[in-house]
Amino acid sequence: MKKFNIDKLREECGIFGISDHSDSSALVALGLHALQHRGQEGCGIVSFDGKNYHSEKRQGLVGDHFTNPDIIKKLPGSFAIGHNRYSTTGETSLRNIQPFFADLHMGGLSVAHNGNLTNALLLRESLVKDGAIFRTTSDTETIVQLIAKSKRDKFLEKLIDALFQIQGGYSLILMTNKKLVGVRDPFGIRPLVIGKLKDSFIFASETCALDIVGATFIREVENGEIVYIEDKKIKSIKPFPKQKTRPCVFEYIYFARPDSLIDGKCAYEYRKKLGIELAKEGNINADLVVPVPDSGVPAALGYAEQSKIKFELGLIRNHYVGRTFIEPTQNIRSLGVKLKLSSTKSIVNNKSIILIDDSLVRGTTCHKIVKMLYEAGAKEVHVRIACPEIKYPDFYGVDMPTKEELLAYKKTNQEMCNYIKAKSLKFLSLDGLYYALTNSKRNLNYPQFSDHYFTGDYPIKPSDNIKGLKVQQLSLLSGKSNN
Repeated sequence: MKKFNIDKLREECGIFGISDHSDSSALVALGLHALQHRGQEGCGIVSFDGKNYHSEKRQGLVGDHFTNPDIIKKLPGSFAIGHNRYSTTGETSLRNIQPFFADLHMGGLSVAHNGNLTNALLLRESLVKDGAIFRTTSDTETIVQLIAKSKRDKFLEKLIDALFQIQGGYSLILMTNKKLVGVRDPFGIRPLVIGKLKDSFIFASETCALDIVGATFIREVENGEIVYIEDKKIKSIKPFPKQKTRPCVFEYIYFARPDSLIDGKCAYEYRKKLGIELAKEGNINADLVVPVPDSGVPAALGYAEQSKIKFELGLIRNHYVGRTFIEPTQNIRSLGVKLKLSSTKSIVNNKSIILIDDSLVRGTTCHKIVKMLYEAGAKEVHVRIACPEIKYPDFYGVDMPTKEELLAYKKTNQEMCNYIKAKSLKFLSLDGLYYALTNSKRNLNYPQFSDHYFTGDYPIKPSDNIKGLKVQQLSLLSGKSNN
């Protein structure tokens, strides 16, 4: 089972699909490049040329592989879908990189999936007992198997049959020899948008992927909606009982690229407003507002604007650092944060600083950053977090620690402050979060978001966990760990 060893939440993946375009695979590659922030472990594209499906998958970044014209030439056709992966279920291997392709009785099917199924283990066990053979350890293959085993006649009926059996947060792009299909879960937890480029329709995780290919944003796929493109026409069906939408609140706080539109506004605008509300709730006297780059920059700008305290880049991020490339000793490992961030000593020296970040997960990185600022000569470091305390894990496609590893799960505010060695620590309140995102307080009966990270109010109960199993243990079903 993969160990959580970072101090940021990570979205599982980004998906992109296009219909009826002569350069479909090249455009998918561009779209995936724009969605690279959603997954960096692997990338893949499947195309359809009217007769055959073509697949190319690689470990690593889109730009390292799909900028090569020779690879794009291996992906002919006017339909294509693609996927960026950051795994939350299954081990890191080429076989788990999407899109998946299966040759079914009805014809070929390719699937790209963003999210997590909360009942994947239960479904998988049932399918295996019924004779299904799984080639991967990804929960996405469960969807393919359910479609394959459905007794319904038509593809959309088979898809609906499968969707009524799965639970969790998900968005899907599926490609058959006749259709390009986009699906969003009944609560709209995971994102999916629709765009148009001349006569071509596009599905993508975020609008920034539409911008890079010059497409026009049409709308978001609604919660519980199936949108399909057939014969160059867009059609929609809504098979699920109507639910109030509850998109993942961290799309607004952190996951979405700042220039992506969410509900009519750029994510940057929401994040700046979070900083404004944070300053309203408890401003203190200080010399500088300093963001943790890059995630804390919009909130820090909002905080500085509201508090009238000078904004400065007291920390500089090295954008050319990937994985920490050498970690032979604990002493070297402790230097890891310095590969990614460095302090501007002449700016922070002898200054009282308000350090702003979007979230606090385990606190290990924050502890190192506070220490770095003090070593650079800061007089005081006050930490302000532009979201409430993260106390509960996610089961819908976000890679994060167990509940026990979350800093805020059992510790008081003072204990957390002592741990990160700050002068003071304050989080944005839940009402402040909702004011920033909706201009109103949280409705206890109908929360507008999947805000379970802070409240424990899960829109869908994780049935795999009820059984005493974790979704992340999908690879153990074969009787051994793949890691």
